[in-house]
Amino acid sequence: MKDAAGASTPNQDDSETKCQRDVKDTALASTTSQPANADSLQLYLAQLNRFPLLKHEHVVELSRNEKTGCKLSRQRLIESNLRLVVKIARSYQNRGLDMSDLIEEGNVGLIRAVEKFDAELGYRFSTYATWWIRESIERGIMNTGRTIRLPVHVIKEMNVYIREARKLAQTEEHEASSEEIAVKVGKTAAHVESILNLRDKTLSLDSALSAEGEGSFVDTLVDQIDFNETQEEENVHRSLNGLVADLNSQEKEVIVRRFGLFQYEPMTLTEVGRDVGITRERVRKLQNEALRKLKDRLTIDQLAQFYS
Repeated sequence: MKDAAGASTPNQDDSETKCQRDVKDTALASTTSQPANADSLQLYLAQLNRFPLLKHEHVVELSRNEKTGCKLSRQRLIESNLRLVVKIARSYQNRGLDMSDLIEEGNVGLIRAVEKFDAELGYRFSTYATWWIRESIERGIMNTGRTIRLPVHVIKEMNVYIREARKLAQTEEHEASSEEIAVKVGKTAAHVESILNLRDKTLSLDSALSAEGEGSFVDTLVDQIDFNETQEEENVHRSLNGLVADLNSQEKEVIVRRFGLFQYEPMTLTEVGRDVGITRERVRKLQNEALRKLKDRLTIDQLAQFYS
């Protein structure tokens, strides 16, 4: 490539040459395409032996080239880590996806890890990629079939911990522990561990209830329903009373009016202020503080008990 004066621009030429050199002798087969059946799965696994593991220094060089747009370096990084995906995928067998689907989901995570990895930080790619691969597989399991899903706010909290775990994996060169994550997010290690353990607690509605495959979870639901509206209402009020127990009197007055609890109709900030005798802005501050307390109170202790 030449500039306006007709001279070569060595940076781009050198980059293109380096890109070609780094991936020489690499078979660019469609190895990230997934096996469709048992026979093709065995063939796929056999093909992975063609791709040697890379030394850390080579991974760093390939990653740097990938960031400049070198597609061949990107392919080399992916191919050399496909066996890592298989290793991780095996630990998720018998969870609702067959092995080929687990590999497919894991490869999606691997590709994402290649795109996000920052080689300049000096940490190992395999540790960083493990979190992306696991997250992708777990998301695939949760999104397959009819499942009882975790509440949205729990999933959001879980994702915060997973993001912190990824950061720690990249900076500490080992898989993050619950204790390390807890320090970063200001929670207890037990709380963090309870949240992360809930990744394994989704239950397929079609899951067989016995080894013989007789009956499924969904078949038992109707038989188990003995709905008593009066008792249910009492349970709700008892739960609400427990939740607001940590609020001071003003916070409690604001929350029950804002969200229509205990026979109140939901009110605007202005209406609550008029009712309680404080300013609209004061209502907003009390509401935010109360919600923060409630969020802390609504911990995974109850959810873990429900899903266990």
